[in-house]
Amino acid sequence: MPTPGTPLPPSLVPDCTKPEAHHAAYRSAKANDMIFVCVARQGQRWKVELDAFSCSGPTIPDEAVAILRSAAETLVLTDAVTQANIAPDYISMWAIETEQRAREIAAAFHAVMHGLRLLYTAVPTQQR
Repeated sequence: MPTPGTPLPPSLVPDCTKPEAHHAAYRSAKANDMIFVCVARQGQRWKVELDAFSCSGPTIPDEAVAILRSAAETLVLTDAVTQANIAPDYISMWAIETEQRAREIAAAFHAVMHGLRLLYTAVPTQQR
């Protein structure tokens, strides 16, 4: 199991298809001060969800959200996902063809969100 507050590898991203699994995984992320991440089956396809409200830390700035949004748009354009919602503290993407692909996407976005939060914590924001 990774150290709390570190990104999860694809194999450890929880399957939250069942509501009770979702609640348990969210509670665990909150208790460990981690960005919540999960995959869930939706019909024949999969969904990815990330939620930074589960942990303390700064909101990801607009400049960083643009990076996440660009990556999500590329996934939509290449048909890896059919829809994506990207906000500073929440990401969801759905209609992903396989569980493995959903896990890869979830782990990658989890690592980026975690890294961006660390960067914006370490580097002071300049006044505009």
